[in-house]
Amino acid sequence: MTSAAEELKARILAEGKNLGDGILKIDSILNHQLDTQLMMACGEEFARRFASYGVTRILTAEVSGIAPAMAAGYAMKVPVVYARKTKPVTMYGPIFLETAPSHTKGMEVNLMVSAEFMPAGERVLIIDDFLASGKTLKSLVRIVREAQCTLVGIGCVVEKTFEAGREILSKYDIPIETIAQIVSMDDGQIVLA
Repeated sequence: MTSAAEELKARILAEGKNLGDGILKIDSILNHQLDTQLMMACGEEFARRFASYGVTRILTAEVSGIAPAMAAGYAMKVPVVYARKTKPVTMYGPIFLETAPSHTKGMEVNLMVSAEFMPAGERVLIIDDFLASGKTLKSLVRIVREAQCTLVGIGCVVEKTFEAGREILSKYDIPIETIAQIVSMDDGQIVLA
């Protein structure tokens, strides 16, 4: 039986496209079309890795973080909250608001979570699609702290180790787990750890 990590790495090498500027296109797996079996396997892998942390809630950012977060939430039997980028008319009352730079959009985006769905005292695991610069994840960490919750860890499907996001997040002294690590995207290549 192939592990989620082995399957993910094989699919990144077979289908991933290096678009330059550190942008990896894996739209056939995660960022446009979803491989539901692979996402569920990734969710189970996150559930295994964070089993002893007493997670009560998962936080992610829309859109591409939702699939792996939902899969992890399903495996862990906990709710998933995703930070919205635009405020719908149904979101009223107190909200937590942070901004984060979007590498693929080339601009700052808002991340909003209704206080209704991030009550104080929760044990929160952040799950996202990519760990690159760490800036979006850092914004999600600020939301967790602002909500007076405990951050128990961060899990990402793919890490681009050469963008040093892990180092930025290491100051929080929490476990950071990634399923596949890309160590280089130089010269149009995709080099996995």
